[in-house]
Amino acid sequence: MHDLTLISGRAHPRLAADIGEYLGLPLADIDIWNFPDGEIGLKINQNIRGRDVFLIQPTCPPVNDNLMELLIMIDACKRASAARITAVIPYFGYARQDRKDSGRVPITAKLAANLIVNAGAHRVLTVDLHAAQIQGFFDVPVDHLYSAPVLDEYFKKLNIPPDQLMIVSPDEGSIKRTLQHLEHIGGELAIVDKRRFSATQTKQAHLIGGPINGRTALLFDDMITTGGSIVGAVNVVHEFGAAAIYVCATHAVLCGSAIEKLGAAPIKEIVVSNTIPLCEKQMLPNLRVVTIAPLLGEAIKRIHKNESVSYLFD
Repeated sequence: MHDLTLISGRAHPRLAADIGEYLGLPLADIDIWNFPDGEIGLKINQNIRGRDVFLIQPTCPPVNDNLMELLIMIDACKRASAARITAVIPYFGYARQDRKDSGRVPITAKLAANLIVNAGAHRVLTVDLHAAQIQGFFDVPVDHLYSAPVLDEYFKKLNIPPDQLMIVSPDEGSIKRTLQHLEHIGGELAIVDKRRFSATQTKQAHLIGGPINGRTALLFDDMITTGGSIVGAVNVVHEFGAAAIYVCATHAVLCGSAIEKLGAAPIKEIVVSNTIPLCEKQMLPNLRVVTIAPLLGEAIKRIHKNESVSYLFD
C-alpha cells in the first residue's frame, strides 16, 4: 500500500491515528489553522500527486466547522493532483434532515452530500447513516458500514443467558436494526411505542412484546443526541421490571442535557463506538467506548486494493 495516504482533519485525530496503526501507515504531515477572522487554512506538507488519499473527518459538533474543514481538505487534495480522494466520514452530520417533513424546509443531508461531491471527493466511506437512503444523495460510490458486529461482540462477551435477554427497539423506526442485533446475540424482541410531538419532544408509554420482568434489556439506537428518546425508552423498560438495562448506540453526540439525563436514568452500562470524540465531562462512570478503527481500517485497505467491502457486513 505504498501509494495510499491517510490524512486527518482536526475532528477526530485519535481515531485517525488508530486507523493508521491498524494499517501500519503514518498519517500525512498537514498543518491546519484558523485565521483571526475564523477562516480555515491548511497546507499538506508532502507530495500526494497520483496517490490514493483517504481523508478522515467525522462531521460531528461543531458540525459546520468540521464539514467546512473536510471540504477544504478535499479541495487541497484535488489541486495537489491526488489520483483518488475518499472522504472517510464515520459520523455524517445533517443526516436527520433527510426529507421534507413540513412545508418550506430544506433537505440539508442532500445539500451536504452535494458539497462533498462538488468539492472533489470520488468516494465516501461512512458508518451507520441515520437513514440508509442517504447513500443515494451522493453522486459517487458510498461504502456504508455498520458498527453492529463490533457492538454485538461486546455483548456476547458478557455471556448473558439467551433466556434472560430482551433486545429492545427504542421506537418503531429502529425495529430493522434491532432485529439484526437479535439475530447475532439471541434473546427475545420487545418494542417501545414512541410518539413524537416535535423535533425535540417525544413520549414513550407502552411496551410491545415481553414479558421483560426480571430479565436483562439491551436497547440499541444509531445515535444518542439529547438523550430524551433513549432515556424515555429506558424508563418504560424499567417500569416493566427489567433487572438490568444496557443502552447501546453507534454515535455518541451527547449534546444539550444528555449527560444529566443519562446519569439519572436506571442504566447499568452505556456502550458507544468511537465515531465521535468524547471529552472528559461526557465520560460517565458507566460509559464504555468500543473502537471501530479496525473496521474502518479494513474497509480502507479493501477499497484501496479494489476488493469487496461487503465482506465486512458479516
